[in-house]
Amino acid sequence: MGATISIAITVNGEARQVAVGASLSDLLAQLGLDIRKVAVERNLEIVPRSRYAATAMAEGDQLEIVHFIGGG
Repeated sequence: MGATISIAITVNGEARQVAVGASLSDLLAQLGLDIRKVAVERNLEIVPRSRYAATAMAEGDQLEIVHFIGGG
């Protein structure tokens, strides 16, 4: 008991482990990404930014994360 259980997901083609129950917001924080500067596709569907905190990762999820770089 007390052990953290993780699930396998794929992020931009790379296998990763995340804690069971982790949200998309949790994953982005773990990756050091600013939620205001990314777009996320989960299992071929765009996830609205307003749903990041409510979107729990599931075993086998396929995520594509695009990071926007500001320029000028």
